[in-house]
Amino acid sequence: MKFEKKKISNIIFVIILVLFFIPNTRGMMQIFLTRIFSFSPSIVEVEERKKVATYDWKLHGVNTPSINFDTARDKVVLINYWATWCPPCIAEMPSLQKLYNDYQDKVVFLFVTTDDDPELNKFMKNKNYNYPIYRSLSEHPKPFISKTIPATYLIDKKGNIIIDKVGAADWNTTKVRETIDSLLDQ
Repeated sequence: MKFEKKKISNIIFVIILVLFFIPNTRGMMQIFLTRIFSFSPSIVEVEERKKVATYDWKLHGVNTPSINFDTARDKVVLINYWATWCPPCIAEMPSLQKLYNDYQDKVVFLFVTTDDDPELNKFMKNKNYNYPIYRSLSEHPKPFISKTIPATYLIDKKGNIIIDKVGAADWNTTKVRETIDSLLDQ
């Protein structure tokens, strides 16, 4: 019996390896594996939390009205830097969409990208996503300057960064939802 389990797991491993070398499946496999191994993001320890340096940040709305980040002052905010060509970004999008569906009227969601409209429109339509997309029109406030995507920040009403996550995560977890609920209650 042990031999059979080992044989089956080896066969699955070989299939996954082979799929990585087939050009059309490489991205899909990376997205699939990233989703499997994505966990809920960690909460930043209180003494290590950074604060939003400025709320002066102009954002062009791609599928939503343009805004100045100043309108998010004194609100709970989730900022996600992403791109349509980024497999880890694509892997975490279903969980972010679910979070957005449930909290869109309570939390300010800013999905920030540098992608062009044709790619964005095609991506959003194909995936059936409806979260608000923005492009930065001015310098990003510190400390939201990350050269790696995805990068996601959850900010409390006082401008403290509660979650600072670079890389893919599962955002639709009880831990994240409880954190957001507690921030909304403050």
